[in-house]
Amino acid sequence: MKKDFFLARYALIIKRLERSPATFEEIEQFLLDSREFQDANVYQYSIRTLQRDLKDINSLFNLVIQNKKKGDNRYFIASRPIMEVDEYNQRLLESYQIINAINAYPDFADFVFLEPRKPRGIDSFYDLLFAIRNKKVVEFEHFSFLNQKITKRKVHPLALKESKDRWYLIAVDTKDKKTKSFGLDRIKYLDVYKASYRERYKIDVKEHFKNSFGVMNLEEQKPQKIVLECSKQQAEYVKSFPLHSTQELVSETPEKVVFELCLHPTYDFMQEILSYGKEVKVLEPQCLIDDIKIHLQESIKNYFL
Repeated sequence: MKKDFFLARYALIIKRLERSPATFEEIEQFLLDSREFQDANVYQYSIRTLQRDLKDINSLFNLVIQNKKKGDNRYFIASRPIMEVDEYNQRLLESYQIINAINAYPDFADFVFLEPRKPRGIDSFYDLLFAIRNKKVVEFEHFSFLNQKITKRKVHPLALKESKDRWYLIAVDTKDKKTKSFGLDRIKYLDVYKASYRERYKIDVKEHFKNSFGVMNLEEQKPQKIVLECSKQQAEYVKSFPLHSTQELVSETPEKVVFELCLHPTYDFMQEILSYGKEVKVLEPQCLIDDIKIHLQESIKNYFL
């Protein structure tokens, strides 16, 4: 069996067992019937290989698969990591499946068309992750889109956060002790200090951004209930890819669907709503409705000068 085929096997095994418990024979048949195995010209799969794969799945994804129920020789997912880690693992598996599929076809460029925009700043990702895990002081130059200036920053890094295909460093600025976000694509001359910082911050980054859209978080304000009315067609997209983790479906008719969210109505969120055009209407809160009206009126002026 090809050495570079293990990621596809892991993904397929998990996919089969997420459907229901299965015997080795059922797992084997599922793998051999898959397009991945057929394209790779793989025609056999042993129980010894399965046992090795299960150990690797446990090590890589912290997902325990076993078959130790009395009188039952079916394999099943016995335990899985906490929700946040499990979501990360799922995205990782999806990436593996895409990479494996592309690698299987040397002429993939004729059939698979990737987004030409590429994320920048990823070259510092590993260094920043190291600094976060080891509480190392970090210094860098950062360019601000708002004031078009480059400033030198010395920070205590806390986490890395993704938003709209961009990565951000969440850190405490040593100058004013405030928690801020810095776009990795605008960070240059990164320097990770050998010394570690001793401060023990009580900041729960997950909780910090719980009611935020993107990387903007207004700690001094309380999140608000936001009610959106979507056309039936657009609602299907919003259902399948929620705008925020707090999104809930409130009501549904043949023509309209109403969703409710709880978050800060920031400029980033307003831009997201505006991107849906006439398909999405804000019903609450009034402050967001007013902001959208002003924004649309200003936009119309650009076309009637």
